[in-house]
Amino acid sequence: MIDADDLIALVQNYNPKTNADLIRRAYAYGDKMHDGQLRHSGESYFTHPVAVAAILTEQQLDDATIVTALLHDTIEDTRSTYSEVERQFGAEIAGLVDGVTKLTNLQLSSSETKQSENFRKLFMAMSKDLRVILVKLADRLHNMRTIRAMRPDKQLQKARETMDIYAPLAGRMGMQWMREELEDLAFRVLNPEARNSIIRRFITLQRESGDVIQKITRDLEGELEKAGIDAQVFGRAKKPHSIWRKMEEKKIGFSRLSDIYGFRVIVSKEDECYAALGVVHRRWRAVPGRFKDYISQPKSNGYRSIHTTVSGRDGKRVEIQIRTREMHEVAEAGVAAHWSYRDGVRAENPFAVDPAKWIASLSERFDTEDDHDEFLEHVKMEMYADQVFCFTPKGEVVKLPKGATPLDFAYAIHTRIGDSCVGAKVDGIRVPLWTRLRNGQSVDIMTAEGQRPQATWIDIVATGRAKAAIRRSLREEDRERFIKLGRELVRVAFDHVGKRPTEKALRIAAKQIGIDGSRELLARIGSAEIPSRDVIETLYPGPSGKTGDEVDVSRAVVGLKPSQTFSRAACCQPVPGERIVGISYRGRGVIVHAIDCEALAELQNDSDRWVDLHWQDGRHPPVHNVSLDMTIANDSGVLGRICTLIGEQGANISDLVFIDRKPDFYRLIVDVDLRDVEHLHAVMLALEADSDVASLVRHRDLERKP
Repeated sequence: MIDADDLIALVQNYNPKTNADLIRRAYAYGDKMHDGQLRHSGESYFTHPVAVAAILTEQQLDDATIVTALLHDTIEDTRSTYSEVERQFGAEIAGLVDGVTKLTNLQLSSSETKQSENFRKLFMAMSKDLRVILVKLADRLHNMRTIRAMRPDKQLQKARETMDIYAPLAGRMGMQWMREELEDLAFRVLNPEARNSIIRRFITLQRESGDVIQKITRDLEGELEKAGIDAQVFGRAKKPHSIWRKMEEKKIGFSRLSDIYGFRVIVSKEDECYAALGVVHRRWRAVPGRFKDYISQPKSNGYRSIHTTVSGRDGKRVEIQIRTREMHEVAEAGVAAHWSYRDGVRAENPFAVDPAKWIASLSERFDTEDDHDEFLEHVKMEMYADQVFCFTPKGEVVKLPKGATPLDFAYAIHTRIGDSCVGAKVDGIRVPLWTRLRNGQSVDIMTAEGQRPQATWIDIVATGRAKAAIRRSLREEDRERFIKLGRELVRVAFDHVGKRPTEKALRIAAKQIGIDGSRELLARIGSAEIPSRDVIETLYPGPSGKTGDEVDVSRAVVGLKPSQTFSRAACCQPVPGERIVGISYRGRGVIVHAIDCEALAELQNDSDRWVDLHWQDGRHPPVHNVSLDMTIANDSGVLGRICTLIGEQGANISDLVFIDRKPDFYRLIVDVDLRDVEHLHAVMLALEADSDVASLVRHRDLERKP
C-alpha cells in the first residue's frame, strides 16, 4: 500500500498546487476509521480506498475527488457519519462521499422493476455530481482487479454486474480504457476457458509471425516521417474480450478474424489528422465501410478521432485511430476530462464536454417514461449504443444508435413526425421502414394526416424513445376499448370472490400496484398487460406464505438476556416485521417499542436503558393486538360486513369500542389480533377497499405509554 506522501506525490505530478494537508488528513482519517478491518484477501481494508485514489490520479482529477476516494467507504462501513465528514472536510466532500455510499447500496443487478428504479437513482446521483460515478467506477475497477479473493458465487455476481452495467457505463462516459479492462476482468471470471483459448492463439500467432505490432508501428512512423508529419504511433493487440465479442458477432473462428491489432496516431493539429489519413490510405488499401470521422461529427461524450481500417503488412487488417493530443486526452478520460488538472490549474481542453450538459442530454428522454420496463430498456440501449450520424434534408445531424431505422429517425426529430410516418427516402431513394441506416445517409420522412403507429412498428425500431412513443400511442388509441374490456374482466374476478369492484377498490389497487389511477389500471387489464387476478391478490391476499412451526410467543424477540422478560408497548403496539427497540424498566423487564414511537423521544438521554432487539425469524401466531381507528357508514349490514372482512383475512377481533355515533357514520376503535406487519397490511388494505369505510388509520395512544 502506498503511503500518504507517495499519494500526494502522484497528485503533485499533475497538480503542483494540490492541498497536500487536506489529502494527508483524509488519509489519516480513513486509516483510523478502517483500523482493524480486513479485506477478503486478509490484507488491511484501507489498502482498497488508497488504491481507488491512486486510480483516480491517473485521470488527473481534483483534490475533492481524490479525498472522496480515500473516504468513500467510511460512512457505510465505519463509525464515521456524514456530519463528521462534513465537519472535518467540508460540505462538497461530504456530499460526494454520501453520493458514493448511496450508489454502493443500489442493487443494480436485481429484479427488473427494482433495477429500473435503481437506474433512475443512478442517473439522479450522476446528475448532481458526475464525480460520484467516477469514484464508483474506480472502486469497481480495483474490486475486479482483486476479485479472486471473493467466494466463487460472489465473483460471478460481481462479474455479471460489471459486464452488464459498469463497463458499458464507463464506455458511455468515454473512458474506453476502463471499459475494456472491466470487460476483460469480468470475462476472466465468466468464461475463463474462452479467454485462455484466445491468449494461447495470440502466443501462437506471435511465434509464427513475429512481433507484428512493432513492424507495423515502424511502417507507420516511416510513412508519416516521409510526409513531414510529427506524430507518435502506439500499437496494441485488442483485449481478449473484444476479440471474443467480434468472434461471437460475426460467427467466425480466431483464424478468420483479421483486425485484432489497433494503432493510434497522435498529431499536434486537427488538419494533420486528415493529412495523416491521406498518408495511411495512399500507403495501404482502405477496407470499405470501415471509416468513421468522429472529428467532424463528435460523440456526445466529447470523443473525437478518425477511425479507419486498412489491409496492412501481409494482408492483415489493422484499425488505425488518428487524433490530436487534446483529443487523445478526452478519449482517455472521457467526461472526466472536465476535472483534469495540469500544472496546478484546471486543464482547458476545448474538447472536454460540460458534465452537466452531457448528463442532461443522456437523461432528458428518460424522465418522460412512466413504465419501468420501457425506462430500463431505454437506459440499456443508450448505454450500449454505437452511434450512427444521419442528415435531415436541411443538413441537420441526427445521432442514432447502430441498427436504427427511418422510423427511429422520425421519432428522434419529433414524436408527431414518427406517429404520422408513412414512408421514407434514404439518399433520395424510397426504402422500407425497416431499413437499417448507415453513417452519412440523408433521410427524408414522408407523413400523412390521420396516420397512426402500427403494432408491427415495435419490432422495427431500435431506440427506446421510439418504442416508448409507439407503445404510448397504441395504448391511447385502444384505451377506451381496453378500459371497457378491463372493467368486465374485473367484474368477473370480483364476483368470483364475492366482492364488489367499486371505484374506491380499484383506485386503492392501482396505488398498490404502482399505476396512476383506476382507468389506467383497467386499460392495462384490458390490454392483457396485467391479469385481473393481480387486483384480487393485491386487495385480498391469501394467508402468509411462511411455513413451519410457529414462533414461541415468549421468545418472539431476539436480543434479551436469559433472565429478561419482555412485553409490547401499549402506546405503539409493535408487531413482527417492524423495527423495534427495547427499554428496560426495573422490576418490569423490557418494554418493546416500534423504532418510530414518539414515546422514545423522552428517553433519548437514557441510552443505558436501550436494548437492541429484533423479531425472531419465522411464522408468528396471531396474538399481537393492534388497534385500528376507523370511520364507517351508519348503514344496515355495514358493521357486519366489516367484521366479516377482518375474519376473512385470518384475523380475530378482540375488542370493539364506539368513539362517536352520528346519523350518517360511526367512528370506532377495533382491536385486532395479528401475526405480523404483512398481516396488518393485508387487513387494512381489504378494509380500505370497502366503499363504506370512510377513513382508516392505525391507532396509537401516547397516554398508554409505560
